[in-house]
Amino acid sequence: MKRLPAYIFQAVLLTFSLQACASRTAVTAHPTINNEVVKETKTSKVPENPIRTGAEQTEKYLPYLKGKRIGMVVNPTSVIGKETSVDSLLKLGVNIVKIFGPEHGFRGDASAGIHVNDAVDAKTGIKAVSLYGKHSTPTKEDLADVDLMIFDIQDVGVRFYTYINTLQHVMEACAAENKEVLILDRPNPNGFYIDGPILDPKLVSGIGLQAIPIVHGLTVGEYAQMLNGEGWLKNRVKCKIKIITVENYNHDLPYDLPVKPSPNLNTQQSILLYPTLCLFEGTYLSQGRGTLFPFTVLGAPALKGKYDFSFTPKSIKGMAETPLHQNKACYGLDLRAYDVARIRKDKALNLNWLIELYNAYPNKADFFNFKLSTQMGNFDKLSGDYALKQQIIAGKSEKEIRASWEPGLRKYKTMRQQYLLYP
Repeated sequence: MKRLPAYIFQAVLLTFSLQACASRTAVTAHPTINNEVVKETKTSKVPENPIRTGAEQTEKYLPYLKGKRIGMVVNPTSVIGKETSVDSLLKLGVNIVKIFGPEHGFRGDASAGIHVNDAVDAKTGIKAVSLYGKHSTPTKEDLADVDLMIFDIQDVGVRFYTYINTLQHVMEACAAENKEVLILDRPNPNGFYIDGPILDPKLVSGIGLQAIPIVHGLTVGEYAQMLNGEGWLKNRVKCKIKIITVENYNHDLPYDLPVKPSPNLNTQQSILLYPTLCLFEGTYLSQGRGTLFPFTVLGAPALKGKYDFSFTPKSIKGMAETPLHQNKACYGLDLRAYDVARIRKDKALNLNWLIELYNAYPNKADFFNFKLSTQMGNFDKLSGDYALKQQIIAGKSEKEIRASWEPGLRKYKTMRQQYLLYP
């Protein structure tokens, strides 16, 4: 790809630098970690202006990229306007030498759980290193020609959504090689509540690395500060980070994602239902994988006669090639028209669906038995504790289950406060 002549690039940088000086920004250092935050000094519960993601605020970070060889951890959610941030920054003359892709790959065309190989990106000609294939952490060789790593990925605010694990691995690798990570922060669409059990250290896995609840109430930038501040990185290293915060954002603000964050979260409805419905990946029920409306329906063949609504999972390339209960009619709940405003009101996972469907299931020994299919997950690893499954089996009420979470949630919420970038 042809790059802009040097004199044009310098003129662009000068313009952005002047704009940055004129903008109302402040640079502050978190008292306990080695990082830098570039953010608006004025905050408000009801923003007067549209949200601007960190990536969109090029005037705040473009001068910082000058003369550096840039690596970018990105996927299809990494956009500036209608273009990927990679394409946008290349047009501005940024020297991007390597792309790093998480689960689903840089272009987002790999199904959930499918390993992705290293490749050369066909559009840009830049090497794309997979962090969801042979290794999840950039190697010393991967970082040898990178001066600064940019992390720009839209998360959905749930512990078992793997992009925050990718963030941790990138921070660990960069800390080991004394490389800085520039985080272009984005809103958390589920950032308006915190709920679920705190992860038991004995259940650490690829879908849960740290002692946080299922719905953690943090942006990627805030979570990066927590990783540093709590000493959660490998060998308790500290990664130097610089965060470009989101303008005009607060945690209670509704945010509709402009791009689907992964192939099976293809609607705003699915994104808001995902924290609850993904728990059903640890059951013998389909969550709609293999349909065009995943994470908005629940059902299984064994529930025929118990529910009128049905759907049939099919093989869909790039979404679910071999879905649970493929080509079988599944009976259960249709949540496509469920009023998600209730989630904003209740600020809670919906345990009633889990309790109801377990009680309705005829062979209860099969309900949580992940040995029945490779398309099922381990419910304990998804929930993050051993108790929830046993509480459902024992017939505990939602109120009783929630009471068991409260001590851990109170402690977490107190700890979380020191890492917040937004009200």
